[in-house]
Amino acid sequence: MIQVKSLHKIGEDARGETHVFDMDRTGQFIVAHRKAGSLSGRHYHKGRSPYKNPETLIIMNGEATINWRNAKGIEQGSVKIYAPSFVYIDAWIWHEVVADTDIVLYELNSLADGNGDTFQLDEL
Repeated sequence: MIQVKSLHKIGEDARGETHVFDMDRTGQFIVAHRKAGSLSGRHYHKGRSPYKNPETLIIMNGEATINWRNAKGIEQGSVKIYAPSFVYIDAWIWHEVVADTDIVLYELNSLADGNGDTFQLDEL
């Protein structure tokens, strides 16, 4: 449903931490700054776009909670995310991102990838 994976830390010193990650995606990505208390998402994807199956986010800074529900079933839950972390959201999982603090996130797809593959629960 929702999978969270920490970024690999390769170093830490007085300046802070350094993390690395690999990916096979290219093209345009979304960088979003969200204020504490704001909601994002509140939709699901059917997986028509390869970059929405799964949808991949990187929470780069801050803390968030992802509330989710299986659009085809009754399973639901919440996941607390601490930066820096990857978040993988399967197709058919309705999700909302609640910014518990100010956050910065990368969405590893473009706005165009969501065209024709973004739905509300009433569109089942």
